[in-house]
Amino acid sequence: MDSSKTLGLAFAAVRGLFGVGLAVAPGRLASGWIPDDAGRDQTQIVLRGLGARDIALAGGTVAAVLSDDDSRPWLISAMACDTADIVAAFVAGDSLPSRARWGTLALAGAAVAAGAALVAAES
Repeated sequence: MDSSKTLGLAFAAVRGLFGVGLAVAPGRLASGWIPDDAGRDQTQIVLRGLGARDIALAGGTVAAVLSDDDSRPWLISAMACDTADIVAAFVAGDSLPSRARWGTLALAGAAVAAGAALVAAES
């Protein structure tokens, strides 16, 4: 397996593990992100949905890589979701703690950059 496929699998694994964490223990995983709301039932519903999104994106990426299909559509979809997370965090303004906004920018921004590098490697 070449290095770009290995990196694609690693990228998907990290996303998938993050998704599983959100789906299984949303309050624990989000307590540093949104501490005042992470324990609320309504918030955990949304967090579990976010986790399912990441699990689905990871699964699609893994399936594409392992079957030698083009993983770029999955990577681009993940980049679009991460970009939307960044925009949503900044649109929320002061209703979201500053560390949550900047943490979202750091985490989702790194994922967008990694996804872009993987798309470029496949092109």
